[in-house]
Amino acid sequence: MSAVYSGIIGLVAIGRNEGERLRACLASVRGRVAYVVYVDSGSTDASVAMAEGLGVHVVNLDMTQPFTAARARNEGFAALSQLMPAVQYVQFVDGDCQVVEGWIEAAAEFLNAHSEYAAVCGRRRERFPERSIYNKLCDIEWDTPIGDAKYCGGDVLLRVSAFVQANGYRASLIAGEEPELCVRLRHAGWQIYRIGLEMTLHDAAMTRFGQWWKRSTRAGYAYAEGAHLHGAPPELHWVKEARRALIWGGVLPLAICFLAFVFGSVWLGLLLLYPLQVLRLARTMGGLRAFFLVSGKFAEAWGAIKFGLASWSGAKSKIIEYK
Repeated sequence: MSAVYSGIIGLVAIGRNEGERLRACLASVRGRVAYVVYVDSGSTDASVAMAEGLGVHVVNLDMTQPFTAARARNEGFAALSQLMPAVQYVQFVDGDCQVVEGWIEAAAEFLNAHSEYAAVCGRRRERFPERSIYNKLCDIEWDTPIGDAKYCGGDVLLRVSAFVQANGYRASLIAGEEPELCVRLRHAGWQIYRIGLEMTLHDAAMTRFGQWWKRSTRAGYAYAEGAHLHGAPPELHWVKEARRALIWGGVLPLAICFLAFVFGSVWLGLLLLYPLQVLRLARTMGGLRAFFLVSGKFAEAWGAIKFGLASWSGAKSKIIEYK
């Protein structure tokens, strides 16, 4: 790395029981930043010992407190700030991701040249898209437009001054913490950019329908909570996504069942709206992806309902993990 950046960039990785994925993650950034902090959330494998063996500073989260990825990133950044008071840029990365060579340098150059941007991200790719349709769907999801963006994901290079100004991630969120941070950054006058470069290789390791269902449930939860926090105009954060999930995955099927029960089974014919929606979407995105997009609305609706119930009862929700 150029000497211009070597002393001002640090990295925070988070994970739990990532095993060899974590080893690949940490190995991909050795020597490329001044300090690497790994935040472990109660791993029962050898993750902590392995990270320490690589010379990485390890933060072990207190698991008696509710765990969230947002909290892990905040605590990692706090440790990094103590190790490196002069840090100007922080690269956040999930422990199941490998940072592509050249990414950190290119991202730092972008932020150095564009003082109005708080965050820069690139192309996250799925490492093994051929292993399952669920991995392939993730890879498609990561392929977002280049240029000014509303949100970033978990892998991102952030300007420290902007991150501190925003008070970091909202630690209570169990999902959707990165877009929520971006909402607050944009409200403070900062911008987010996605450049057309390879950033990270991600290993979703999704091979079962149940994993995909849980991940979709988590998305629905995030949509509902995001709309609750920032759904007012002009932001309307995730309002459309939450409404779409609740209508297609909750209101419509319940209404059809009610009509069929009261007025006769002929109303069950309205269920044809679902295959018709799949056919409509298939014209632009392919049949398989359209099928999972439509069927995923049921999981997303359940996630949104889970948030509503938790919000109503005041209960603390646990994170929704798919692996």
